[in-house]
Amino acid sequence: MHCTNEMARSPLLLVDSMLSLLAVLLVLSVRIASAVGGEQPLSKIAIHNAVYALHENVSISARPIVLGLKGEDTERVVVNFESPRPAEDDWVAVFSPANFNSSTCPPNDPKQRAPFICSAPIKYKFANESSSDYAKTGNASLEFQLINQRSDFSFALFSGGLSNPKLVAVSNIINFASPKAPLYPRLSQGKSWDEMTVTWTSGYNIYEATPFVEWGLEEETQTRAPAGTLTIQQNSMCGPPARTVGWRDPGFIHTSFLKNLWPNAWYTYRLGHRLANNSYVWSKVYSFKSSPYPGQDSLQRVVIFGDMGKAERDGSNEYNSYQPGSLNTTDQLIKDLANIDIVFHIGDITYANGYISQWDQFTSMIEPIASTVPYMIASGNHERDTPGTGSFYDTNDSGGECGVLAETMFYVPADNRAKFWYSTDYGMFHFCIADSEHDWREGSEQYRFIENCFAAADRQKQPWLIFAVHRVLGYSSLDYYTSIGSFEEPMGRDSLQKLWQKYKVDIAFYGHVHNYERTCPIYQNQCVNTEKSHYSGIVNGTIHIVVGGGGSMLSYFSQSQPIWSLYRDFDYGFAKLTAFNHSSLLFEYKKSRDGKVYDSFTISRDYRDVLACVHDGCEPTTLAT
Repeated sequence: MHCTNEMARSPLLLVDSMLSLLAVLLVLSVRIASAVGGEQPLSKIAIHNAVYALHENVSISARPIVLGLKGEDTERVVVNFESPRPAEDDWVAVFSPANFNSSTCPPNDPKQRAPFICSAPIKYKFANESSSDYAKTGNASLEFQLINQRSDFSFALFSGGLSNPKLVAVSNIINFASPKAPLYPRLSQGKSWDEMTVTWTSGYNIYEATPFVEWGLEEETQTRAPAGTLTIQQNSMCGPPARTVGWRDPGFIHTSFLKNLWPNAWYTYRLGHRLANNSYVWSKVYSFKSSPYPGQDSLQRVVIFGDMGKAERDGSNEYNSYQPGSLNTTDQLIKDLANIDIVFHIGDITYANGYISQWDQFTSMIEPIASTVPYMIASGNHERDTPGTGSFYDTNDSGGECGVLAETMFYVPADNRAKFWYSTDYGMFHFCIADSEHDWREGSEQYRFIENCFAAADRQKQPWLIFAVHRVLGYSSLDYYTSIGSFEEPMGRDSLQKLWQKYKVDIAFYGHVHNYERTCPIYQNQCVNTEKSHYSGIVNGTIHIVVGGGGSMLSYFSQSQPIWSLYRDFDYGFAKLTAFNHSSLLFEYKKSRDGKVYDSFTISRDYRDVLACVHDGCEPTTLAT
């Protein structure tokens, strides 16, 4: 009590306390990031240290010269190279745009030596990857998979390894036949249940072409919906590397709003641009199924995971040790796409970490999924956190992106996309998506949103109330959380658990920790139900589930398993919810490597069970009649 009074009397003590809290958050964030993250492979390249050492006897060439002649947006390229002085640490880089010399560098301090190269490559491989004899023979070839990224490409052979690169040869230039083509559509729920948004990327600004979507019910007359256009400038980035060596023009991002959809109907669509000469550039044709009416009683299937990132199908960028599970997760979702209605990727989307080219790579990777079902995202530390920019955690996990790429490349139905919290309905589900990179504590703007979102659920029509956020604001036995005795992010559930209990939230999902873990129905650290695989009747507590094993390197559990932790898995995987009707829900955890179910439970209950009075979850009553 004495300490509290002193703090009330002394603003300096209050400031000191707040600074201490921020310091603790910073230390914890760094410690947890080191436990659950990895190093962006492109950041290993000391590109500012590169020097020219071109040698007339060193050669490198790439074929074919023109890609996408049949409309492809992805194609393989073979790179042949020869060096009279080969070494084990020689490496080949892919640059796009093809011109990467010092003429493209921004002005710098005249007192400092200007770098020869100021933009990182978009991918790389070591020269000996395809031939162990390269260091002896000096001859080898590599195969790269390129995607259409609105610009030309060149390949460069470097000696000196990644830390001391010496440019010894540059290849010919190659191009896609239609480099500005509209590509990589991403669907998202709009702000109402009967609206679907389509976001895509192209090389056309609004002065060159008018963007739109041609769409309609399958086999019926198509109509056209206009699209808005956004882009991002280098000075919109908040710090390095996004503002420096990681910068690459992300192109033009277009979003169209398809409204007044019929429920449960199949629509076709294609992306279009009308050029100044009245000719048209078209994408291929895609299709999607519209959302059910809120409360509709039908089969509804939801996939949820976090922290997937991206990998390269050609094996470049050493992604085997950075996001080794991402391709397996992607491939399993594509394989089962006919049985998925909507996807939630709850933070740590690409792990671009300021290397902007990787956002194109990611949207290309998920295109078969995101072009067919709504691909809803949440904000994570690797999207938002940059020192001095208002993020709750003062780290540079986003590599200077400070949320700009995520907010622009993907649409979410938030009132303000810089504040990445929103609600969305899908049939019998009501989702409340929070943003752990902004303050969620009681009294904050986001806290008010979370409570209002819970309160807005009509549980008779939408019995399944789901909360999702990136960081673990509930329960996890990550080894580091366990070592500090919190089993959560600091201050994670202090404010929120009374809301989960009051509004009888069924399940809370988290990413950030790269593994899978499921708790019992729990309130105030106590299991409130002894069942493990089937829950019925009154909602006494919320089940907390960590689904951060989407693809990035895995996180270790504590050696001892807490009593509230029912199932843990140190592997890559994702969650799937299936609502059969208003009374029956199935949860499944599937591994990414085989798509099989390794953990599951069911919930069976009636509407009166949601209305029932539980501890700290009772509506007020009166004795009046």
